[in-house]
Amino acid sequence: MKRLLAAALLAAALAPAVAQTVWPTKPVKFLNSFPPGGPSDLIARSIADVLANQFKQPFIVENKPGASGNIGSDAVAKAAPDGSTVLFGIDSTFTVNPHIYKGMPFKPADLRPVLVIASSGLLVGVHPSTGFRTMQDLVAAAKVKSVTFSSAGSGSPGHLAAELLTEATGAKITHVPYKGNTPAVTAVLSGEVDAGVLATPGMLPHVKAGKITPLAVTSRTRSTLAPGIPTVAEAGLPQLEQEVLYLAMVPAATPEPVVQAMQKAMADALARPDLRARLEGLDLHYEGLAGAAAGKRLAELSDRYGKVIRVTGMKVE
Repeated sequence: MKRLLAAALLAAALAPAVAQTVWPTKPVKFLNSFPPGGPSDLIARSIADVLANQFKQPFIVENKPGASGNIGSDAVAKAAPDGSTVLFGIDSTFTVNPHIYKGMPFKPADLRPVLVIASSGLLVGVHPSTGFRTMQDLVAAAKVKSVTFSSAGSGSPGHLAAELLTEATGAKITHVPYKGNTPAVTAVLSGEVDAGVLATPGMLPHVKAGKITPLAVTSRTRSTLAPGIPTVAEAGLPQLEQEVLYLAMVPAATPEPVVQAMQKAMADALARPDLRARLEGLDLHYEGLAGAAAGKRLAELSDRYGKVIRVTGMKVE
């Protein structure tokens, strides 16, 4: 009995060391497929800070935006499958882009999810000069004259939402893609475009400052950070319900023990009260889906969005 107890205690003491030999064994690069300042960038940097301190290894965040996440995702798909390069991005790169890009530089199957980290709704916001105060105002105006909408890029959730709005209401929408959420928000803020359907965290500071007028959120429930903004369903447009998934992925050939070590490390980091509070402060809902559950969620969304794209004729601009 004493020998068994001693063996168990020794195994427990060695567990962190064993995990360390699996991952990370060298500096790790978190490659964010969108520009700095957006939710995926902030998530990557938050996790990197915790893991660098925990493992005493460098965790470097690099931004490689473009083509709605395709450029960064392609770089990770072609990276060594050893856990040293991890993609941080959003689901639409894998659930929308394959349906609208004729020449995808990689196949979705080239990457596998480590963790579906969090989800967030989008916010429909307009420049105050438009005079729109409700979704009904926007739709009525857009039936007479085209309204310009910014998005985080062709194939982004905002682009999909704008196409859904056209399909649901007959509104005339001119889509203006940008390289990420931050420049797309700036376009609304400056009046370069009339409106945008963009990640809520990037819009809320300007909403609170009175520089962007909010019309609705696309999530199923109201934002806890801005409970006064109605949902699209409450605004009479349930067809626009949509959430963005923020995820971490690695090359498909990455060994299972490495993936499991990464999953545990990231999940443990995200369980910290300070990181969970940071997610909530960005209006992000923790998901924590891994393995088959993560793959199933992405497959379901790809099927749903593929049908929408075929109906609306949505395309890369």
